[in-house]
Amino acid sequence: MGDDDAGFVASCQRGETEAFSVLVRRHQKKMLNIAYRMIGDYDEACDVVQEAFLSAYRAIGKFRGDARFSTWLCGIVLNHSRSHIKRKTARSRHEAGSLDDPVKSEGGSFLNEPRSQEESVVERLEKRERDAKVQECIGSLDGEQREVLVLRDIQGFSYEEIGMMLKLPQGTVRSRLFRTRNALKDRLLRVFGDLK
Repeated sequence: MGDDDAGFVASCQRGETEAFSVLVRRHQKKMLNIAYRMIGDYDEACDVVQEAFLSAYRAIGKFRGDARFSTWLCGIVLNHSRSHIKRKTARSRHEAGSLDDPVKSEGGSFLNEPRSQEESVVERLEKRERDAKVQECIGSLDGEQREVLVLRDIQGFSYEEIGMMLKLPQGTVRSRLFRTRNALKDRLLRVFGDLK
């Protein structure tokens, strides 16, 4: 998929707007998943991804092809997600609401697991509840931890690509991910008990 992007990027850089629509369709789900995992609210993640695609469209002429288009786009989504979280945190400090209030999400699970026809309503509700608890645990990680976890373990980017996106050496990415996985494991153990 990433190799096919080069032609569409070149078309975009020549001013062919339809080519960008193809890139949006190709990458929208993955970028939405990243934003949702970072922000924890489906509607807000949709807004952030829309803003990120608009920024990418405006900056497509600056894309040099040093990295894959998806890596470049993911960096833009991460930057917009960080900015959104900062704005939201600043707003909530000025409002009467508590940061401890649960974040509601009307979006479904982004775990990409196919639903079985035999899956009962109870099983689906249990899975939805479990997914919400896992997302809550991911959301409780600090921003740097959440970024490396989402990019590596959920989206499958390489250490090299993550290093390029976050402007970090690969060794730092690896050590941060190791600490993050341990922190997440501790949180999951507190929520679910024994994970065996």
